[in-house]
Amino acid sequence: MKEGKLIIADDNKGILSALQLLLQNEFGQIKSISDPNQLFHEMAKTDYDLVLLDMNFKAGINTGNEGIYWLREIKSRYPQVEVVMITAYGDIDLAVRALKEGAADFIIKPWDNEKLMATLRTVYRIRRSSLEISGLKTREQLLTHEANKSKPIVSGKSPAMDAIMNLVKKVAKTDANVLITGENGTGKELIAKEIHRMSDRSNELFVMVDLSAITETLFESELFGHKKGAFTDAFEDKTGKFLLADRGTLFLDEIGNIPLNLQSKLLAVLQTRVVTPVGSNAAVPVDIRLISATNKNLSQMITDNHFRQDLLYRMNTIQIHLPPLRERTEDIEAIAEHFLRVYGKKYNKPGLTIREDALLKLQRNPWPGNVRELEHTVEKAVILADNDILGPDDFLSGAEEDTFTDHTETLEEMEKKMIRSTLKRNHMNQSLTAEQLGITRQTLYNKIKKYGI
Repeated sequence: MKEGKLIIADDNKGILSALQLLLQNEFGQIKSISDPNQLFHEMAKTDYDLVLLDMNFKAGINTGNEGIYWLREIKSRYPQVEVVMITAYGDIDLAVRALKEGAADFIIKPWDNEKLMATLRTVYRIRRSSLEISGLKTREQLLTHEANKSKPIVSGKSPAMDAIMNLVKKVAKTDANVLITGENGTGKELIAKEIHRMSDRSNELFVMVDLSAITETLFESELFGHKKGAFTDAFEDKTGKFLLADRGTLFLDEIGNIPLNLQSKLLAVLQTRVVTPVGSNAAVPVDIRLISATNKNLSQMITDNHFRQDLLYRMNTIQIHLPPLRERTEDIEAIAEHFLRVYGKKYNKPGLTIREDALLKLQRNPWPGNVRELEHTVEKAVILADNDILGPDDFLSGAEEDTFTDHTETLEEMEKKMIRSTLKRNHMNQSLTAEQLGITRQTLYNKIKKYGI
């Protein structure tokens, strides 16, 4: 199917006819002009994708300055339109100069038909990818605009969190790579978003990737993108997360879950800041701020030959460790009251308060699921609340729920309840649940299917 709009500018009408005939089956619309002064009149009428531009127009003048002039004018007025220059063999230096001025590529006269068409196809794909990324970013920026204006996260008043937030403020204004460590549920994603919100990139995208949810076969496609037909089921081009996060922040969660054989691919991109989509030969530069997170001991993984030391060095310019909630009980009151306001508004129950003895109960709880478990507990209390003042009995933690076990249950019933409880605590994250239960993800999937969970 023909697609794309091309305008050809060359003073040689024979060349215009030849190019029109050659490319008529490649593009949906082609316009030929012999006078470059007509360029902007035509471009104002139609949203062109490509311009095929000659270097010289006036007879007897072969400096190439005319082509450079019109190239600059096009890129100034229509920066997203791609320009391919046509030049004689002896003008290679001019062609290189044109590339520096913003041309996508150049074609040498006399041209090879196959090479010419391949060049234009490649440049057109770059144009389509740029438009796709631009569209995605515009949509995502509208969706995240309010989030970027939000107030800072609730961190509590413990010395540990004060020190962490001071470090966040210092790091946010730089482009330094950050590694966030800590147990599950401690709020690593929130810290990553806060770094982005306080950074100079806050008006660009914050793109999160849960690496535990990406299979090895789709790793490169998800992160770097792919071209249509690159592999089975690649029915259309896909923009990778690196390109989507260009000029913004890329958050790689569960970084310790990347298989060793794929770590080198990630390292290469972090070193060069260039990605090549699967099925493409075109390397695309990216400008991202990298934030990673893990609940694993990467130093021990390096010792066990499960993680590359050079990759850790590359992404660990600054490390932020989030202590578990049980080690900062001073923060529980502020965090609980924050979630009380959030879910009170969500479920139309404003004005809820927590009694002192209830706060004391929350502070004495070990919270193995950390902030995430506390949030779940407060949300449930808000939903079930009959009064405006919440007492100790209104807060039943996941740990307490697990103690109410009917000892007449069969092993299968107990296993079913344990799987359901762990899935709920991990927000249905199967990879994390399997890891905590000490079974493989496939085994967990089989049990979920067996028990109809």
